[in-house]
Amino acid sequence: MEKQLHLNLLASRPPVAGGLQSGSKMRMGPGRKRDFTPLLWSQYFETMEDVEVENENGKDISFDSRFYLLIYCSGSHGPVLLLLHGGGHSALSWAVFTAVICSRINCRVVAMDLRVHGDTKVKDADDLSADTMAKDIGKVVEALYGENPPPIMIIGHSMGGAIAVHTAAANHIPSLLGLCVIDVVEGTAMDALNSMQNFLRSRPKTFKSLENAIEWSVKSGQIRNVESARVSMGGQVKKWEEPISSPGVSNSIGEGIIEEEEDEEAEEESNNKRMKEDDQEIKKESIFTWRVELSKTEKYWDGWFRGLSALFLTCSVPKLLLLAGVDRLDKDLTIGQMQGKFQMQVLPQCGHAVHEDVPEKVADAVASFMVRHKFTEFKEGYLW
Repeated sequence: MEKQLHLNLLASRPPVAGGLQSGSKMRMGPGRKRDFTPLLWSQYFETMEDVEVENENGKDISFDSRFYLLIYCSGSHGPVLLLLHGGGHSALSWAVFTAVICSRINCRVVAMDLRVHGDTKVKDADDLSADTMAKDIGKVVEALYGENPPPIMIIGHSMGGAIAVHTAAANHIPSLLGLCVIDVVEGTAMDALNSMQNFLRSRPKTFKSLENAIEWSVKSGQIRNVESARVSMGGQVKKWEEPISSPGVSNSIGEGIIEEEEDEEAEEESNNKRMKEDDQEIKKESIFTWRVELSKTEKYWDGWFRGLSALFLTCSVPKLLLLAGVDRLDKDLTIGQMQGKFQMQVLPQCGHAVHEDVPEKVADAVASFMVRHKFTEFKEGYLW
């Protein structure tokens, strides 16, 4: 139960039973090796750009203090879908979903790297409060569209779902059409806070390659869709070329995935030699580590989630809640759902990263919701 509660706090997911653990070995039979090579963002989005926005003191002019948020965009007409990722993830987690939704309905997509995440560069990088991140969203919309923004539907996953609610409730987007929150509920999120640090410590600290990180994400159950993992994991990890001390390396899984069983005696005999070679290799090689140290964001967790259900229900726009399981609902949302205050859909056979695991199902749910509310229309020739 404790592991399930973690799903509603951050975008990361605890390893499933039998999944790859730090230092363990996973064997795959002949001919069963999957492709974990990275995929480019340009296969899913049309453009990528840095959006410079004003901070509280006016527009920054020096290079070191300029306030940039990275966005990926697709589409040329229709309402804007503003996509906010979960904690530790990036806008690339929406890549496959973007390709699918743009084939379903007339829309534009803007997927953001939130502050400190992905390739976004901001001043005051330590400030991850809900209020600050919600203001960031409003500033990006203003920078992109000026005083007359197009109709916008905001969609957020996990932490991004919480920020979407705060953004909507604070009226940072005056042209807001609708709100969609994916797999985040106040009750279960708050219950998970006390044990979240233990979960974060259980993850590998480093990977020997991006491919290795992609493989771990799939085999641990964090992302169940290989295609999505291949494009999105590059937004979760970064290359670190500095020498890493042994405690960090000891939690690397670079040597933990093999295809054939090694001879135990030979392994024992060469163990000391391999340890020396590995020490030398680590000094030379680049390794990959997490872009965001989620454990250091703890002081903001309570502010992201406390009061979220009530805040969600007070938003006046049409609302959609997508969940990986009906057990996620807390008391306030259960009552609200019975009163018809929002539309809810449970998507089975997926993990917490719902939009990555089953992007087609999420796209279908969002598309039907938007067409039903007459926000847009299905594309000509699309068979619903």
